[in-house]
Amino acid sequence: MKILHAAAECVPFAKTGGLGDVAGALPPALQKLGADVRICIPAYRGTREKLRNLRTLIALDVLGQRFEILEGMLPGNDCAVWLVDHAPLYARAGDPYRDAAGHDFTDNAWRFGCFSEAIARLAGGAGGWRPDIVNLHDWQTALAAPRIAEMTQRPRIVFTIHNLAYQGVFGREAFAALRLPDKWWHVDGVEYWGRLSFMKAGINYADAITTVSPTYAREIRTSEFGQTLDGLLRVRASRLHGIVNGIDDVIWNPATDPLLDTRYRIRDAASGKIANKRAVQKESGLGTSNDPLAVFIGRLTDQKGADLIVAAGAGLLDLPLQIIVLGAGDHDLQSALAGWARTAPDRIAIRAGYDEELAHRLYAAADLLLMPSRFEPCGLNQMYAQRYGAIPVVRRTGGLADTVTDATPETLAAGSATGVHFEHADASGLLYGVRRALELFANGKTRATLRRAGMKRDFSWHASARLYMELYRALCDTPSAQRIT
Repeated sequence: MKILHAAAECVPFAKTGGLGDVAGALPPALQKLGADVRICIPAYRGTREKLRNLRTLIALDVLGQRFEILEGMLPGNDCAVWLVDHAPLYARAGDPYRDAAGHDFTDNAWRFGCFSEAIARLAGGAGGWRPDIVNLHDWQTALAAPRIAEMTQRPRIVFTIHNLAYQGVFGREAFAALRLPDKWWHVDGVEYWGRLSFMKAGINYADAITTVSPTYAREIRTSEFGQTLDGLLRVRASRLHGIVNGIDDVIWNPATDPLLDTRYRIRDAASGKIANKRAVQKESGLGTSNDPLAVFIGRLTDQKGADLIVAAGAGLLDLPLQIIVLGAGDHDLQSALAGWARTAPDRIAIRAGYDEELAHRLYAAADLLLMPSRFEPCGLNQMYAQRYGAIPVVRRTGGLADTVTDATPETLAAGSATGVHFEHADASGLLYGVRRALELFANGKTRATLRRAGMKRDFSWHASARLYMELYRALCDTPSAQRIT
């Protein structure tokens, strides 16, 4: 089976969130199952240098501009990467969507509309290789779906929603600038309240829609989580599938992780975590305390519930706990957290920005991981935490509900409990979850049970890749891939 994955991010070239991890890990996992896979991403600044055996595959005229498609090999494996190269659009300072000052590029509709056009051309065989499946990831690739849907003898289209909150909605002028056909401008096409919606195009024209956890697939069909697209997703519910993301269990392995002060396995997790905790306490300027260490790692945004840590600040300081926050995002939240840390510098440390190496050390040192997300399509941090023997304290939503087994009398007796769920996205809910976790942690036998169960969980990409392959095969076995809305 020939499969083309297209995304705006891909590790190790570009990453702002879980999309980059998925695009970098799922295609090689599919290739290990026997598929012939290509990854298509824009040629951002510095991307070329990270590929092996780079060559020019083909030149394309995309909306009056010369684009080159470069082919190289993904570092560490034999998965081919196609770079969509047009320096004025993609080789810029900043991340895939924002300039160096953190402001969205004003021409993102044009940048990713052109990218989608190039994807569609490649899906039609312009590169000399014709895929059976095209898996489009998030709104930045979604305008390829209607183009591909109109082809004869076309590949099947899978559209993966990583976060429905980011939809790529632009004015009618973007529709005109991209020279899109007038027949697409309707409620069952790309029109969204008089504007152009890339996300809606992907949902409407795909043969199958996936998202990154079963619970999130159910949640986005409700008004609470559907970001105003819940009605459309209910209409297309028979085509919607939830498949949990995996993690790289070679990179994220406390027994072999070169970034840790002390490596450890399940049998010596207790001593290994204490050793790493002491190192992190010293590095972060915290006191050498035997109190449990809780960490928050991620974007400082309302979605991630970082504001709930601030709201619960006084209550958290009443508990026997040290806390480290590693993240960047909302400047007001960052300032509020920094001010809170100054009230108890021996117990709270705030590290602004994101440091991948420090994140590894924090998972190894942590007793608890805080993830009070208002919504969480999948989440990876809770999987990393369990792999390293930290106990996740999570709001019961999305992928958190699917990947963390709540500690109930039944799951504790069965040895399957790995963490703590709480229901309400407010300060009281977070404090309830932390108090529950501290009670469990205080019992040495229960603490060991939770750690052992978490460290034994298989979060590798192999299981997720098999589910994707089953979906792809079912689509290819369908006599007709006619669009159903």
